[in-house]
Amino acid sequence: MPLWQRQEIQEMLRQIIRTAAILVASSAIALPAIWPEEFFGYKRVLVEENAPGTEAIWEEFGFEEGESVRYALNGKEFEAVAWRFNDATSAMAVYEWKRPVDAQPSELTGLGVEWDDGAFVAHGNYVLRFDGYKPDTEQMVGMLLIVPMLEQSQLPTWVSFVPADGVVSGSERFVIGPESLQEFEPGVPPSVAGFHFGVEGRIARYNTPAGDLKLGVFSYPTPHIARQQLAEFRMLPGALVKRTGPLLAVILNPADADEAQKLLGRVNYRATITWDEMTRSYEPSLGEILLTTLLFVGGLLLAAVILGGLFGGMKFRRWRNQDVEEDPMILLHIEDK
Repeated sequence: MPLWQRQEIQEMLRQIIRTAAILVASSAIALPAIWPEEFFGYKRVLVEENAPGTEAIWEEFGFEEGESVRYALNGKEFEAVAWRFNDATSAMAVYEWKRPVDAQPSELTGLGVEWDDGAFVAHGNYVLRFDGYKPDTEQMVGMLLIVPMLEQSQLPTWVSFVPADGVVSGSERFVIGPESLQEFEPGVPPSVAGFHFGVEGRIARYNTPAGDLKLGVFSYPTPHIARQQLAEFRMLPGALVKRTGPLLAVILNPADADEAQKLLGRVNYRATITWDEMTRSYEPSLGEILLTTLLFVGGLLLAAVILGGLFGGMKFRRWRNQDVEEDPMILLHIEDK
């Protein structure tokens, strides 16, 4: 029997083929899928996976995929990184967490900062960073048109009720779960925040005459839930708490209680109601109503005359065409009586 026909050899070959198929499939999955081969004349010379690590906070933020690239053109090179998350809120949270503090606001996207030779932006569920190259608006739009699995859900609107004046630049942090809360405000236990209610939070430091104060604002689905959690927050040592609508604002261990109260007083929830005003319908005049009524009645009469004439004509024609026998004479025979 030839060697290749032996059962153990065939089984080994099958194992080798199976292993090779798995490796090919896994490598196909790991192929670059975010950055294109060419970026406005620059050629991609290096691409690799960019995973932030095994920190639980990244999993909480819904990290899906990361990719680092290097582009080159005429001896000039720059590097770029792209991170994709499961929604736009998570991307915003990572953008606020990782953006360079000394960068200037950028108009490339709604959320973005830039410096002399770089930019850091968030759009939809993506966070992008450029080092050694600052794209213009057209290039950024072109890039965002080709990124895969772009998701552009609405960002939380309640953030607009958090005070913006006096914020220490780069201190804003967005909280969506226990891991990010412990990272940005460990003084509030996750059980007190109540993430099983679907709460979100914003942490930031503020400049005050008495020094910096850290303000945390937590948004709950309903005012009732916020009122329920208010008692939990008040039990925290040294906590000053305020509820306004579905929002809870808290400052832990403030150096100056008066300045803390002033800062809490600036957190005010205002319910917004969308009112769809009914468009005013057209109101015809009395003459138009009478004219329309006469035309309608006249149309009915004309239709009745036409239909009656057709029906009568058909009956008359049928009567003329049929053979009618003469009625026989009836004789009474009176003379025989």
